[in-house]
Amino acid sequence: MTFDRESCLLYKAELDRLLPPEASEIVMSVQATEKKEHPEYALYDRGRDAEERLLDRLRDPADPLKLIIVTAKLLTGFDAPILQVMYRDKPLRDHTLLQAICRVNRTYSEQKTHGLIVDYLGIFDDVAAALEFGDQGIKQVVSNIQELKVELPAAMQRCLAFLPCIDRSQQGYEGLIAAQQCLPNNEARDRFAAQFSVLNRLWEALSPDSVLGPFESDYKWLSQVYQSVQPAGGHGRLIWHSLGAKTIELIHQNVHVDAIRGDLDTLVLDADLLEAVLANPDRKTAKEIEIKLHRRMRKHQGNPKFKQLSERLDALKDRFESGALNSVEFLKQLLQLARELLQAEQEVPAAQDEDRGKAALTELFNEVKTAHTPIMVERVVTDIDEIVRLVRFPGWQDTQAGEREVKKALRKALFKYKLHADEELFEKAYNYIRQYY
Repeated sequence: MTFDRESCLLYKAELDRLLPPEASEIVMSVQATEKKEHPEYALYDRGRDAEERLLDRLRDPADPLKLIIVTAKLLTGFDAPILQVMYRDKPLRDHTLLQAICRVNRTYSEQKTHGLIVDYLGIFDDVAAALEFGDQGIKQVVSNIQELKVELPAAMQRCLAFLPCIDRSQQGYEGLIAAQQCLPNNEARDRFAAQFSVLNRLWEALSPDSVLGPFESDYKWLSQVYQSVQPAGGHGRLIWHSLGAKTIELIHQNVHVDAIRGDLDTLVLDADLLEAVLANPDRKTAKEIEIKLHRRMRKHQGNPKFKQLSERLDALKDRFESGALNSVEFLKQLLQLARELLQAEQEVPAAQDEDRGKAALTELFNEVKTAHTPIMVERVVTDIDEIVRLVRFPGWQDTQAGEREVKKALRKALFKYKLHADEELFEKAYNYIRQYY
């Protein structure tokens, strides 16, 4: 947001010097009388339809257009959840300042939990003076990023305090088992989850600031602990938040998920190996199998066939932690649950699962179809199904790259039918794809 229309042109010229010209565009109002006096403005004299097409390009993550330059346009009536950063070089106060802030405050799936405003003039140095409404709550609408940097170390320590004397350099199941021993029951896990949710939001807001560097190793470890203790059935005494996109990308770096699937299959299906495990049962072996089951079941989250198994795993874990089961019985029941999980996966072959996915997508798009926004449901679902099949790969749900490619494919298919701006529809469709594909 620039000071005036002349500044819009100056910013565009400088951005074209630094970025490809197609990466930015000016949106401004041009009166007929101004075209003679300022012929350079005529290039940006667009009708409403042309302007909407331009803004649709901005909402499309696959489009090269990434920056819109304005001075007074788009303060009201402009909705683009994908918009993450506002660079502000114009004095604003009161309602106009709030309207500007609201342009970036929409969430965008799990990839965006907040907006960022880069303030070149320092108007936010005194938010109370800029927002003279007398309502103390509304004056707290802005958080200075420096305040978040100050909060980060304390938030990190509050999470680490749940896990004292643990060797955080310990990799794999050994480290996770040691950490879980410090969180022995649901109450402790929920308290840890509440503190980690605060830390996760701070991390997502600050990333990729260099201030995070010294904390990255500990944060990655805490993220893995959080995932390992999250209830398999998706329930707890509080809402367990999904990890942010930047966190998921961090913990998936150099993580190979194939071993998690393969060794669990081998354990259950190899009679000799199974006998050896049962002959020497110990708590550590049981916990490792529990973690593997938990991760495996998370792939089927939302599928009713696996929901009951996830809930049984949570109940089994609670009984063991309360002392109702000893280690031997806990291990036996975990192995039985693993057998049933493998059996359930065999009973729902990939093709059948995807047929159910197409049926679920068809039902979803039939729900959103109205007389005012007619869509050809069968064609939409077929396009989504075809394009997702092209980009997916085994285990894509567990990799940041896989999720990114499938989301891009989904947005491409929705954009074709002008449905890409509906974030609720996108989220529902993506969840079906994640479950069935």
